[in-house]
Amino acid sequence: MEPEEGTPLWRLQKLPGELGPQLLHKIIDGICGRAYPLYQDYHSVWDSTEWKNVLEDITKFFKAVVGKNLSDEEISQQLNQLNSFHQQAIMKCLKSRKDEIKQALLKEIVDISSAQLQDFDWQLKLALSSDKIATLQMPLLNLHLDIKENGEVKPYSVEMSKEELQNLISSLEAANKVVLQLK
Repeated sequence: MEPEEGTPLWRLQKLPGELGPQLLHKIIDGICGRAYPLYQDYHSVWDSTEWKNVLEDITKFFKAVVGKNLSDEEISQQLNQLNSFHQQAIMKCLKSRKDEIKQALLKEIVDISSAQLQDFDWQLKLALSSDKIATLQMPLLNLHLDIKENGEVKPYSVEMSKEELQNLISSLEAANKVVLQLK
């Protein structure tokens, strides 16, 4: 049975079975911070657009199943459209390298969360008119943030309307609730 377009990893079906494990391990190497496989090694199987999609699909798949800590049964259900050789290769790769992928995902999270707010300042302005509207009367907030990342302080400035400010406040309140639940 030929896998349907849109099912996870359906493009992998074009790859000869014996090349599957090699490609999968190289993609996991890429996830873990080493070199991803090169297109020139697989140009006879996929064109450049398909190749980008293959890399993206397999990377997303590995990150999702490890990040969500899916069981072998749940993973197998997602792979049921692939032939058994590809299914076995994926399961083998996952079993042998699950911890490496998990460490890479944790590193990504730590890298994202390493930035810290050092200082902030805000200004409220009233835009009276614009080049298109003679009378505007729109309040705007200028928010200046100093973010410390890797020992370096970077300034960021944002201008927000009242609605955008309300969305920001709602997002921050939701994040605060999550943090409080984790304590």
